[in-house]
Amino acid sequence: MEIRDSYFSIAEPSPEVLFKDKNSKFFGYAFPIISEEEVKIHIENLKKQHFSARHWCYAYQIGTDKMQYRANDDGEPNNSAGMPIYGQIQSFNVTNLLVVVVRYFGGVKLGVGGLISAYKTAAQMALEESEIIEKTIDIHFLIQFDYKNMNKVMRVIKEKNIKIVSQKMEGACEIEIATRKKNAKSIFDIFEGIFEVGIKEV
Repeated sequence: MEIRDSYFSIAEPSPEVLFKDKNSKFFGYAFPIISEEEVKIHIENLKKQHFSARHWCYAYQIGTDKMQYRANDDGEPNNSAGMPIYGQIQSFNVTNLLVVVVRYFGGVKLGVGGLISAYKTAAQMALEESEIIEKTIDIHFLIQFDYKNMNKVMRVIKEKNIKIVSQKMEGACEIEIATRKKNAKSIFDIFEGIFEVGIKEV
C-alpha cells in the first residue's frame, strides 16, 4: 500500500473576489490555516472590514490523515451557505484552509437555490484566484550521539538528502531532521542500525 504523504493547500491568502446577484454582494476569501484558532482571527478581521455586512458564512478543513471540517451558515437558511462553500473545498481537493463568503443583502431575496449558487460561486472564485500548492507530510526525528560519531551521522544526512530542522552540537549532540512520511521508516532503520546513535520520533 502506497503511503500518501502529500496534500494540496493554498500558498497564501487569496485576493478578494466579488460575485453579485440581484443587488446582493458576495465577497469571497480563502486563507491557509493549520488550527481552529486562526479561523476566529480571520472571521473577526473580516467582521471589522465588512462591519455593515449581513452574513459571514464560512467552511474550513484541517488535517491530512484525519480531516476536521466545519461549515457555518451564519444565519442563512440551513445548508444554503456553509455546505456549498465546503463543497468547493472538496472539489478543489485542498485542506488546511478556510473559505469565507461575506454577504451584503441587496433587498431582493434570492431563495435557497439562489443562495446555494451564489455562495458556491463566490467560494469557487476565491479558490480559482488562489495559488494551490502541493505540500509534503513530514515526520520529524531527533538523532542523539556523541561528537565522535558526527561523521557517521552527517554522511547519512548528506547521502539521503535529509532536511536538518535544528542542531545542538555542544556536549551530547542532537540533530532534529524532517523527512517525507514515505521515507520515514527506512531513514529510522538506517540511524537505528548505527552503533552509538539514538533516534526517536518527535
